[in-house]
Amino acid sequence: MPVSSDVDDTDADTTRVGQPDGDALPINELFVSLQGEGKLAGVPSVFVRTSGCNLRCWFCDSYHTSWEPTHAWMGLDEILAEIESFDADHVVLTGGEPLIHDTSTVLLRELADRGYHTTVETNGTIVPDAPVDLASISPKLESSTPTPDRDPKGDGEWAEKHENRRIDLDALATLVDRHGFQLKFVVTGREDMAEIESLVADLRDAANMPIYDDDVLLMPEGQTREQLDDTRELVADLALEHGYRYTPRIHVDLWNDAPEK
Repeated sequence: MPVSSDVDDTDADTTRVGQPDGDALPINELFVSLQGEGKLAGVPSVFVRTSGCNLRCWFCDSYHTSWEPTHAWMGLDEILAEIESFDADHVVLTGGEPLIHDTSTVLLRELADRGYHTTVETNGTIVPDAPVDLASISPKLESSTPTPDRDPKGDGEWAEKHENRRIDLDALATLVDRHGFQLKFVVTGREDMAEIESLVADLRDAANMPIYDDDVLLMPEGQTREQLDDTRELVADLALEHGYRYTPRIHVDLWNDAPEK
């Protein structure tokens, strides 16, 4: 399903224009592909990408779910029927930040009842009241903040809100304790490592479940092959130095920045 229906998103939620009655989600994309990142990289999966986010990373690789969100509203039954039309046992709920939508928890429960393996791609600021097989948690580092010189819109409006919201240690610890998880950090340079090390240490103190080094994944920032050429070798070296796991971005390597891939 392609992107459609421009909307105005000034904060966490998308507008309700065109929302059907009953449980529904603003869907930016719904497609089948290979999981490109993390512990399940390479696994055929159905991707359900919702629109809307409570943060604004300047390098967001799904710009049309955050900075300029677009979507078409789909009812829950329609979403489930579309998922079931594909030959894949894994479903990835992503965004934007999918957990800002209450219906995401309803969808996750329905998928669990149907026997799907579910991954939720989340920034770690919201805890779902629903079963999740893999919480793919991507805490946002200081380097993600859209300062005026890095703001795609150039007005710096989101810098303070993003900085104040980007880390919620209690939410992160709860996600780690309740679900299978991976901590996936987007690395822009060597200077990110001090913050990553500090946050991992704080989270190990806050969570009841152990966090092993191979639960921590370093991922190079980049939306195109050319951009990844500038970051992947450095990030691989950092993973070796710190004993963390390196994760590729298979979808970028295979399809560059093509939509629905």
